Amino acid sequence: MKMIRAIVRPDAADSVAEALADAGFYSMTQVHAFGRGKQKGISLGSIRYDELPKTMILMVAEDDDVEEIVKLVNFKAYTGNFGDGKVFVSPVDEAFTVRTGQPGL
Repeated sequence: MKMIRAIVRPDAADSVAEALADAGFYSMTQVHAFGRGKQKGISLGSIRYDELPKTMILMVAEDDDVEEIVKLVNFKAYTGNFGDGKVFVSPVDEAFTVRTGQPGL
């Protein structure tokens, strides 16, 4: 299993979530976040925005599904401009359902 954390523009989050659901990946958590990437924020005239609003989409998926999920996120979140986002993939050793205590997804 893998944990996928996709940090995207807030206006792209719904499009990403819909595309994932249409592909059969329903389970996810969305979190409103603020941050900056390599561009270190943006400057508009004399105003500097150090941290920008983002949406983080978190999901755990089977190893075989990770490539498809990452492709969907990249396709739906892409604008070609700085700040489109980032996707992180990391291993998950175990998962348990709170209600039943059962292991697995």
